[in-house]
Amino acid sequence: MKLDKEILIRELEKDEKAPHDLLLLADPSRKIVEDYIKRGKCYLAIKEKDIVGVYVLIYTRPHTMELVNIAVNENYQGKGIGKTIVLDAIERVRQLGMKTLEIGTGNSSLGQLGLYQKCGFRIVGIDRDFFIRNYEEEIYENGIQCTDMIRLSIDL
Repeated sequence: MKLDKEILIRELEKDEKAPHDLLLLADPSRKIVEDYIKRGKCYLAIKEKDIVGVYVLIYTRPHTMELVNIAVNENYQGKGIGKTIVLDAIERVRQLGMKTLEIGTGNSSLGQLGLYQKCGFRIVGIDRDFFIRNYEEEIYENGIQCTDMIRLSIDL
């Protein structure tokens, strides 16, 4: 699917290797990343033959999917690719006939929280201590310890 002239977003092909370097930018747990890839559909954002972003969609409940593991290559951040990826995911999920798209991010992921809300997501809950329970090493972003998962969703 093409949302603008510069970025092509397509599904990862079965014989193609997932871009783990990018996926691990969004989630430092290799185990969790592997689980997402097995359970979901991985999409690549490509600009001039370079993979500049990635995301994964997973089915969670009837008529509901979750957008997980959104990452943009550090050299391309701040150029609107994250927004392009999120909007692409929303449109794909809508075309699949789903009713809800969910997303979660850390309490310390200030830029992501803003982006998701700008794209129409609303905060629906907090999973307290999610990152403490599920990750061996502490995670810090923006000078804040990542402890809680902020859950957001958009009705399609």
